[in-house]
Parts: sequence; C-alpha cells; structure tokens
Amino acid sequence: MLHLLVADGNDRAGRETHLSVCDKTSAETYAGILHALAPDAVCHLVAPADADAALPRALSDCDALVLTGSTLHVEDGGPAVTRQCDLVRAALEAGVPVFGSCWGVQVAATIAGGRAARNPRGPEYGLARAITRTQAGADHPLLAGRPPAWDAPAIHDDAVVEPPPGSTVLAGNDRLDVQAIEIRLGDGVFWGTQYHPELDLDEVAAMLRLSAEGVVQAGLCPDEAALHAYADALRDLHGDPEGRADLAWRLGVAAEVLAPERRRREIANFLDRLVRPRRRP
Repeated sequence: MLHLLVADGNDRAGRETHLSVCDKTSAETYAGILHALAPDAVCHLVAPADADAALPRALSDCDALVLTGSTLHVEDGGPAVTRQCDLVRAALEAGVPVFGSCWGVQVAATIAGGRAARNPRGPEYGLARAITRTQAGADHPLLAGRPPAWDAPAIHDDAVVEPPPGSTVLAGNDRLDVQAIEIRLGDGVFWGTQYHPELDLDEVAAMLRLSAEGVVQAGLCPDEAALHAYADALRDLHGDPEGRADLAWRLGVAAEVLAPERRRREIANFLDRLVRPRRRP
C-alpha cells in the first residue's frame, strides 16, 4: 500500500473559491486521480498554508508528497508561502519523492535556489501549446510516452524564470523555458510540470471563469463574454469528448489533452517510475 501526502497549495480563501467553482478542492482533485492511477494508494490531505495545519501522517511514513496549484505567489512571501516551502524542503531532505504542478514547481525551484516570478513572456490560460522536450529531457522517465510535441492544461501568470543550480529542465515551449523539471535536494527528488496534468477540461473552464479579467487584460479574449463562451465550449467538450469533434477541432484540442490516461501521463510516471521503486519497506 502506498501512503501519499497531498498538500493543497491554496490558503483558506483560495480553497473556498476553488471549491465554489469546482465542487472539490485542488487536493481532492489530486487525491481522486492518484487513487485512480494507484488503487492501492491511501491519500492523506493537508493544507500547509494554514497556521494550524498538522500533518495527518509523518513524512517518514509517506511514500511521496504531491503539491497542488495555488492562487498564492511565491514572491509575495509570508507565512502561508514559507510553511509550504518548509514542508517541501523537509520532504526532499528526508528523501521523500515530491511531485508538483504549477505552484508546486515554483515552490520547489525557490527552495533549491531558483526564482519564480511573473512570466515576462506573459501568462498561459487554458492550454500550454507545443511543449517539447529539451535535450536533457529526451529520455527522462517523467515524460515517458509523450509525443515529440504536446499540449496540456495550463493556467498561470507566475513561472520558474530562473531554474535552480543543478536542476534539469526537461521541457519548454515558446512561452516558457521551464515546463517540466527535475530538482534534487538532499536525498530527495522532485519531478514537476508548470502545466496541470491533473485538470479535466471542465475544471480548466471553471478556473478560466475565475481568471476572466486577467485573460482579457492579457489580450487573449476581446471581452469577458468571449471568455465565457470559450469556457462553455471547454465544458461541453469535457462532457462529450467523443461526440463533439466539432468543438475539439474549433478549440484545437487533441488526444493528449482529451484522453485522461494521456493527459495524466506525468503523474502516472511519477508513481510508477519514481515512487514505487523507492517505496519504503
């Protein structure tokens, strides 16, 4: 049996907002996916941004830590950020494998000596397009099974703008050099993606609605009505991915995004290629 600690990157306000549009928290989304990919897994949820958070299981008794996305900004600092940095640092120094998407990558890069900040090339809203491996990522197990180029759900303003010393950047695209990365700290290994392999298209749609003002300000939609129409199309495509080929064509959404087993490939690779081989007796 695997014991996986799932840390929600949001503070209380962020969790409540996410819950209001997605009917589940980011940690609950991840826990459901982890259990689907590893039926023998038990997920222990924690919200480390909170001052009163207590680990439901000791790190030494966990096979892995997974850190979700967040509405927080690493550069802002503060206790809610520091507590999460401390948790990831403690896990890695204890040799616990860590996976993170979006916020998780930014936290891991920061504690290892890199820098996360607003992406100078602009945000990615909806999908990160044409992600490709670096030379170092060509045969890396995190990306096993990915085609030469792929798209993935993505919603972020911030990103890793300076990778930490000694890290291995595995993939990027024209918007961002660090779309996937490996970071080693202490006895631990971090694998992560700036994009969101955990998100279904209906969740992407819901999060876009929350970011409507930012999407319009970035020039990606002419107005909020256009953004909501785009979100409606994503939601409808999620509800009928096989029957709405018209929407997939119009939105430019291919199988790497539509098929859950392909969209979640990095999470499955983390479990199968990193966690299970290092599983504690």
